[in-house]
Amino acid sequence: MIRTFFSTLVFAFLVSTASTAERPNVLLIMADDLGFSDLGCYGGEIETPNLDGLARDGLRFTQFYNTARCWPTRGALLTGYFAQQIRRDAVPGLPRGIRSGGGGKRPSWAKLLPAMLKPAGYRAYHSGKWHIDGMPLGNGFDRSYYLKDQGRFFYPKVHWEDDKKLPEVKKDAGYYATDAIADHAVKCLKEHAEKHFGKPFFHYLAFTAPHFPLHALPEDIARYRERYRTSWKKVRDARWERIQKIGIVTGKLSGVERDLGPPYHFPDALKKLGSGEVNRPLRWRELTVEQRDFQSSKMAIHAAMVDRMDQAIGRVLVQLRTMDAFDNTLIFFLSDNGSSAEIMVRTDGHDPNAPPGSGPSYLCLGPGWSTICNTPFRRHKTWVHEGGCATPLIAHWPKGIKVRGELRRDPAHVIDVVPTILELAGVKRSPVGAPKAPGHSLLPAFAKDGSLRREYLWWLHEGNRAIRVGDWKLVKAKDDPWELYNLREDRTETNNLVSSNPGKVKELEHAWTKRMDEFRKLASQNTKP
Repeated sequence: MIRTFFSTLVFAFLVSTASTAERPNVLLIMADDLGFSDLGCYGGEIETPNLDGLARDGLRFTQFYNTARCWPTRGALLTGYFAQQIRRDAVPGLPRGIRSGGGGKRPSWAKLLPAMLKPAGYRAYHSGKWHIDGMPLGNGFDRSYYLKDQGRFFYPKVHWEDDKKLPEVKKDAGYYATDAIADHAVKCLKEHAEKHFGKPFFHYLAFTAPHFPLHALPEDIARYRERYRTSWKKVRDARWERIQKIGIVTGKLSGVERDLGPPYHFPDALKKLGSGEVNRPLRWRELTVEQRDFQSSKMAIHAAMVDRMDQAIGRVLVQLRTMDAFDNTLIFFLSDNGSSAEIMVRTDGHDPNAPPGSGPSYLCLGPGWSTICNTPFRRHKTWVHEGGCATPLIAHWPKGIKVRGELRRDPAHVIDVVPTILELAGVKRSPVGAPKAPGHSLLPAFAKDGSLRREYLWWLHEGNRAIRVGDWKLVKAKDDPWELYNLREDRTETNNLVSSNPGKVKELEHAWTKRMDEFRKLASQNTKP
């Protein structure tokens, strides 16, 4: 990043905490499969008052990116490297014996953020989903609740506390994953206030909501049961109107890709789910009464899951205020990828006679509602068009962010979170044998929009690939040709400029390949886990 003199002065003004005993606490909150416009403060109709409040008193980023999938995003988020650099997403052409992807092992130099923060005196806590190689305490966390069983929101079988396996949760125990994750976070914060007062903390709060299966509490579902009995188009149009009014995105709403279904084909799942399920975003009038009822119920459950997550976040915020830590805690909220178009049945299967949203049911949002949740963008989770890889990002820090309710249009990425936090903590990154990390601190953007300068952003997931340089984005789905967009003029990727700009296509394709070659070479080295 090329920092201006102005940005350097702003940083010095904001970050005197790094040289004092009052280094900021950090609460990093991640949702799972949340759509770009699911939150009220990003144009959605779901009730999210706690997150909306953080946005109102903080910042919202409009061009913040993830990797389009859960495990690569989490690896990139907590290391500050692209997932391919650390073998946490598939790297084609690696030497035999070196694994990459979901089962890949990070190189020894690719430490997670908690380990980097130890020299600055930080305590580190983890609550929720993990999906990174290794175990939390072995990677620098002091306390952890690791929920591995994502297929059972009401009675998980596989979960750990402090890297020790816990008993299975009984079906009548009154457990709900979102609440349990927040309960652990509150417990850790209370313990921190009692036993480690004066020490800064880093807390990674990783919800499994609203990832499938669609499981929600009956009282939450009831509040949304009638809200989605309208058409997909009406909900999407209403979101688009609010998005433009807020100023999150302007321009042209992307068209609905009617022939685009889930990224994976599971025909048996459709049979198990029955005639109410559809695997394409058809026009609402083309659906039967049964299908309309089934689809509206699914979105009601999704909304209930997001609503409950917001409630859970509210309880964590209350604890921060109670322990007088709220003002000096930098809070980030984001999602690991866009909303999912997947349709499948896993874990305990699907009981068609069970109430939708209950433990014995297994429902997925599917492409119809995923299209709405990712409004105004195209595509879904796993694709690297904007719908798959753009995430809301809220940044809130009363003691350090002086402006309130502003938007930030600087393009940024999950790889930028680590350098931001390290800079605030006064920690210089110097691991033995580590290459230069590609992320940039977001601190200049905290003070002024347009303060970030970067060479590129890069994506690869399951053959879907993209590169962004300045306002230009070159993107392709796995089996399709390249597409070219000017995101300043066309953020929603509706006007493909590939035929009119062959020189730019060639330039960006070369840049993408150059980075791929660099990442492959890096991933081939330092094979020790």
